[in-house]
This record gives sequence, structure tokens and C-alpha cells, in this order.
Amino acid sequence: MSLAGFFTITRPLNAAAAGLAAVIAYLIATGTVIPAVILLFVVVTLITAAGNVVNDYFDVDIDRVNRPERPIPSGLVQLPAARAYALTLFLAGILVSFFTNSLCIAIAVFNSILLIAYAARLKRTPLLGNIAVSFLAASMFLFGGALNGLPGFFHVMPFAVMTFFAMLARELVKDGEDVEGDKASGAVTIPIRYGITATMILALFCAVLGVVASLAPYLWWGFWYIIGILPVDGIILSACIKAVRCTTPYDVKVSGASTLLKAGMFASLVVFTLSA
Repeated sequence: MSLAGFFTITRPLNAAAAGLAAVIAYLIATGTVIPAVILLFVVVTLITAAGNVVNDYFDVDIDRVNRPERPIPSGLVQLPAARAYALTLFLAGILVSFFTNSLCIAIAVFNSILLIAYAARLKRTPLLGNIAVSFLAASMFLFGGALNGLPGFFHVMPFAVMTFFAMLARELVKDGEDVEGDKASGAVTIPIRYGITATMILALFCAVLGVVASLAPYLWWGFWYIIGILPVDGIILSACIKAVRCTTPYDVKVSGASTLLKAGMFASLVVFTLSA
């Protein structure tokens, strides 16, 4: 075992980025930042780190083949230690959430349970795994807004809905890219079960729902918001339209749809932040 392994297994940059997203969500909800947002950052970073550890814990057999350099298969972190470490991080995140409010506590507890369920079972369940990942991404907005109580929670709802559907679209596109690898590992995904074309049409439908949700903040942010968000919506829709034209996993991969969707989601966060 090594300290470096315990640090790496949490995917610290990924965890910190999630924490920062929650802080930005509070800014979007209120138009300001207060010292208490540090609690948001700490809670989300700890729970996301725990989720990354528990994910590696349940994926150890796959990682021994595909990613032997990761901390558990490489021997830097032992399985029992990883389990205890994940539990400690989850409990620490939930404990810190008790210094926020009841709504934040509820989200922290629910997300912790969902992260464990995802790693243990949902990850290998068609569509439900995609939905879980998409909700967890969207919940960063809900958690940040919740620090301002129910008004903040509902204020960020359109952003959470947009993130959920855009993320779900990207998850489906990524599944389309990974059909061959998923078949080899025995996974059953939406494109394996229903085909590439049907999956990409579903991804486009999700993208349309996300775009519709993104228009709602025009009601309070006005003209300049809509000027900023429409090009972003165009990126998201064009990505899924490209994907719909694909008939094979290779086509989906070379279309760049997944990368475009990722860029669109990042751009939407920039627009939200500047509009706040």
C-alpha cells in the first residue's frame, strides 16, 4: 500500500471539478458567493472521491485486464483498504453536509447510496446505469442550489434538467462507440439490445429535451442569456444529428459526437456562470 495510491484512486481532479460545479451552482442560484460554499465544495469533493474509490473496488476484475496500472490491481491499494477508505470518505462527506441544511443532507445521503448502487449493479444495467450517471451529474446543480433552500433548489432546476438530458444523450452516444468492447465483456447496453440507429435517435430526443429546458432561464436572465445559450444548444443538437446518421460503432466514434456534446455541456456552464 502507498499514500500515492490512496490519492490517485480518488481521481482528485475529477472530484475537485465536481465540487467546483456545486459552488458555481450556488452562484447561479443566488448571483453571489458566500463563505459557506466551501462546505459545498468539501462535501461534493469527498463524496465524489468516495464514488471513484467504490467504482474501482467493484471493477477490480475488469481493471486487472484492461487497466492493470490502477491502484487496486497494481497492488498500491488492497481491496479491504479500498472498501474502508470509500466508507470513510462517504461518511466524512455526509458529516460535513450536516453543517449545511436538511435539503443538502438529503441529497448527500441519496447520492452516496446511488454511487454505491451504480458501482455494484446499475453500471451493468441497460439505461438505468446511464440515467444514474446523468442524475449524479445534474445533482451538482441541485446540491449547490439547495444551500439556498427550496428557492435556490427550484431556481437551478432548469440547469439540472438540461445537464441531465445532455449527459444522458452523451452516455448513449458513448455506449454506441463502445459496442464491440461491451460485447466482449458481456455487458448488455441499449445499442447492443436495440441497435445503433435506435440508440442515436433516443440520444437526439434527450438532447432536444435538454435544449428545451435550457430556454427557461430566459424568463429571468433575458436577451443576453438567450444570445449565449442558443449557439450552445446548436452544438448539442448538431452532435446528436451527426450521431443519428451513424450505423456502426466506428461511425459514431469518428463522428466526434461525444466530444461535441462534452464541449457543449462545458460551454453551457460558462454561459450559466456569466449570466448569473
